[in-house]
Amino acid sequence: MEDDMVFAFFLLSCRFIFLSVFIITLSDLECDYINARSCCSKLNKWVISRLTGHTIVTVLMLILLHWFIFLLNLPIATWNIY
Repeated sequence: MEDDMVFAFFLLSCRFIFLSVFIITLSDLECDYINARSCCSKLNKWVISRLTGHTIVTVLMLILLHWFIFLLNLPIATWNIY
């Protein structure tokens, strides 16, 4: 049980790091430190990894037979794949 909580907090901290990258890049765009094209190229690198990660987690929920969580994530994963 304790290992699961450590892993959950690890994933939560990784999510905050991804979020801070988005916020810093958008604030640089707002202050005109970078142009829009540069901002999009920086953010597109992170979006692909986020979409891939979400799809992997959804497939893992299916494999591990967590049906309710899988059904909650399925519409979002389907939209991301589309």
